Order: sequence, then structure tokens, then C-alpha cells
Amino acid sequence: MAKGSGKSWIKDVIIVGIGVLVIWVGLQIVFGTQNPFYVVSSGSMVPELEVFDVLIVDRRSYPFESIAVGDVIVFNRPAGQDRVIVHRVVAIIDDDPLSIRTKGDANPASIPGTDFPVTEEEYIGKVAYVIPQIGYITRILTPPINYIIIGIIIVVMVVKQISKGRKEQELSSTFEFDSTDHNNPKDSPNTFKELDKVPKDKEYTEISKEVRDAALREEGINFDSEEKNPSENSTKKKPEE
Repeated sequence: MAKGSGKSWIKDVIIVGIGVLVIWVGLQIVFGTQNPFYVVSSGSMVPELEVFDVLIVDRRSYPFESIAVGDVIVFNRPAGQDRVIVHRVVAIIDDDPLSIRTKGDANPASIPGTDFPVTEEEYIGKVAYVIPQIGYITRILTPPINYIIIGIIIVVMVVKQISKGRKEQELSSTFEFDSTDHNNPKDSPNTFKELDKVPKDKEYTEISKEVRDAALREEGINFDSEEKNPSENSTKKKPEE
């Protein structure tokens, strides 16, 4: 593989990686949370939220102190913080420090240690947007399938760059370029000699002579007499001063 093509695909991979990183960091800054995307994995919020709905969570626009009863929020499970929960706020337990109680819309009651007490430490953000059912993609992209897909994409990029490099090499070896500059007289000394070999156009030559004679007559010069006695003009002496 040519060095140029090798550098090209590496450059493409770096650009894609930087682009993804910039977008991800930008989303974190905009929504004020490390991960603004969550997928509903249980039916505790049916019919408000279905399994595989994707949630976009915003903490920057909705800080914990602004949360009110009726808001749907995402938070870490208070007991152990080992799971992420998405439930609706049903009560304010305490104002100082602020703590709340939640409940799943499909659950009969709040579950201690899961639904309460939720404090600012467990709070991730409020559900700002819901994208229905595209969470099925995350099911397909679970390990090791996601790594296989990434590997296939990288292989395709490498193969594409190798093929491109080979085509460029074949084209460069097929055509031999002449370095002679035909517009430069030094590079083509025989150019003007070859022009003398070009046959003259008799009709054009005769027409040119007629045009020339007409122009001379307009100037008051008898070209025919000058051609007949060319020596007269040359032998005339200059008038003495």
C-alpha cells in the first residue's frame, strides 16, 4: 500500500473520532450531564414511556431545586446507586435539604430505597425529549455485535484506501508524460524549420499581393514602377545642401 493512501485512511479515522468526541462533549455541556441519552428498559412508566423509548435528559435547564410534582426525572437508585431509574415525582418529602419521592406510573406504590428518598446527589436530570422506539438499535449494538460492526467499518475504510492507492499507481505507470515544452523554442529547435516545409497557399498569396498593391496606390506609390526600376532610387544622389 502506498504511503499516501495509508496516511489518508488514518487521517479519515482521526477526523471521524475527533468529530464524535466533539459532538459528545458538546452534548454534555448543553444538557449538563455526563450522559444525556437513556433507553427505557422496563414497563414501570407505561403508557407514558414504552420500553425502548430513548430519553434525552436535561439537567442544565432543569436543576434539582426546580423539580416539581408531576415531572418525570431520571436518577440513580438511592439504595446503592446501582441502577438508573426513570419515574414521576409524586411528593416533596423535605425542603431543606430537598428530597423527593417518585413512583412509576404503572406501579401500585412507591418502593422504598428505589423511589425515595431522592436527593440532589442521585438526581441526573429531567426528561426533556422522548424519541419513540429507536432504542431497539441499542439492543442490536450490545457487545460483541457493536465491536464487530466497528471492525467492519474500519476494514471497509482500509480496503477502500488500498484500492484507491493501487488505481493511482496503475494510472501513473500507464501514462508516460513528455517533459518537453513545445511552446518554448529552446525545447523545440526544429519547429521553425518545419514551418518552411508547409506548402504555400497560392490563392492566399495572390490575394495578399493585390491587397498590398491597392494600399500602396492609395499612398501615391506606383509599386509596379518601383519594381521595374529598382536601381533608380538607389543610384539617386542626395541633394547638396
